[in-house]
Amino acid sequence: MTQKKSFYFYITLLFFAIGFQQSYSQVYRFRTSGFSVLEKNENGKWGKWSELGLVNIAVNLDTDKNRIVVYSQNIQLYNILVYQPESESESDLVYSFSCKDNDGVDCTVSIITRKMQKNRKQLYITYPDHVIVYNIFAM
Repeated sequence: MTQKKSFYFYITLLFFAIGFQQSYSQVYRFRTSGFSVLEKNENGKWGKWSELGLVNIAVNLDTDKNRIVVYSQNIQLYNILVYQPESESESDLVYSFSCKDNDGVDCTVSIITRKMQKNRKQLYITYPDHVIVYNIFAM
């Protein structure tokens, strides 16, 4: 093979490799329809969930970049450190991720499918002192 043909061969191979790699990356896109917050009080006991607030924002789970992004007014970025094993019960299917948020704080992000509620999906962001939940649906 001449040098010129060899060069074109490797360039073509490179483009195929890049295209093939990108076809296997997984980005799951969701929209939110509402959110609520649960906080611990000064005694360390859980309070009550806040009223459900209506909100329509995008959420992306990008397994190629190992991150979850909630595109709220202040973008929430969760870098996935550990993909926890899937868990399933009679009522729920749970996918959880050990994460660090924008500020480097550890949290757990879970996507829960409520099987007995017409497969309603929720995104839970759990910290030691508060929990944020979003009702989500796949796009």
